[in-house]
Amino acid sequence: MESQPNLLTAAEHLQDRTLDLRRRLHRRPELGLQLPETQAAIMSELADLELDLRTGSSVSSVIGVLEGAHPGPTFLLRGDMDALPLTEDTGLDFSSEIPGAMHACGHDTHVAMLAGAARLLAGRRAEIAGRVLFMFQPGEEGFHGARFMLEEGLLTTVADAPVSGAFALHISSTFASGTVHTRGGPFLASEDRIEIVVTGRGGHASAPHHANDPIPAACEIALALQTMVTRRVDVFDPAVVTIGTIAAGTTHNVIPPTATLRGTMRTLSATSRAAVREHVRRIAEGIAVAHGLEVHVELTAGYPVTVNDDTMATTVRDVASHLLDSERVPLMNFPIMGAEDWSYVLEKVPGAMAFLGACPPGLEPENAAPNHSNLVIFDEAALPTGVATYAAVALDALSPLS
Repeated sequence: MESQPNLLTAAEHLQDRTLDLRRRLHRRPELGLQLPETQAAIMSELADLELDLRTGSSVSSVIGVLEGAHPGPTFLLRGDMDALPLTEDTGLDFSSEIPGAMHACGHDTHVAMLAGAARLLAGRRAEIAGRVLFMFQPGEEGFHGARFMLEEGLLTTVADAPVSGAFALHISSTFASGTVHTRGGPFLASEDRIEIVVTGRGGHASAPHHANDPIPAACEIALALQTMVTRRVDVFDPAVVTIGTIAAGTTHNVIPPTATLRGTMRTLSATSRAAVREHVRRIAEGIAVAHGLEVHVELTAGYPVTVNDDTMATTVRDVASHLLDSERVPLMNFPIMGAEDWSYVLEKVPGAMAFLGACPPGLEPENAAPNHSNLVIFDEAALPTGVATYAAVALDALSPLS
């Protein structure tokens, strides 16, 4: 790994280019699975490199293959591309020009850092035994973009050398700038959506005995779900159940016929996920029956648990510590209950994800606007750390001496 410390210097030399791409993408955010402007910007940025570039058929993804100078396996690096449906209020001079769309989760930085890493690695073919597969992915924000790319054959892009390892970075404003954080095992939670519709009989508010009011039962269900988490879920295999909306009625003096609850459940294992799904259904149905009401429970499966391979996570920490220093690579003690469709890739390939800290200057991480806020700002000085970390992890995995 003698050359890896030099990667950080090389990444710093690319900073103007990295910033230019990041800011162009930030001004023109796109949502979902079809991101034609973003795709075109990536293709243009990588056009001068000796990469085998391909675009997706069902989604606007970009895949790049960099062949090393020596035979070996394929290692995957991923950057997601899509934005969030928010109206930006940061005041940055490169703020979003698209009403109702903003790169509030930092995917613009992911694309720019991965493009920078591709440039660094293209200049180091002699150090690569195998190939690097660059995965530019749309539709991470709830659209299952990684799954679409897998279904299109992502992992068999190189037919005679399937992907043997994978790595992704995710920027965060709530970690100190320039730090890298990861852990083995569960890293991010699964995510399922809850919709519970309680149906009774409407009537006048002055005569509730002539109706069958769904609202008290809906309130009981919301409270019972919180009790369920504290009494039915193992504290060492945790779950979070949150009801985000309760909707019922149209005016103050009419009992409505229905009440609808919508929310989310997060878990850190497949076992806990299955158990909590069953608990939610049983509680809602039981309370409805007790009130003589009907209920419909719909649980929509979202992303699985993101589970880092223990060996890969350790390798990432070792490589990042060598690239930076150990103080900038603290061990994450606990997973985070957010969800990621990188989980689909990690179900197929031993790999890992790490957070790149990018807390803005002058703020403490706990006081910074978080990802998914329309006020979030990322410290762009952290981007060379991300560029170099992407490249260093790939070079370590594909070293001719490995």
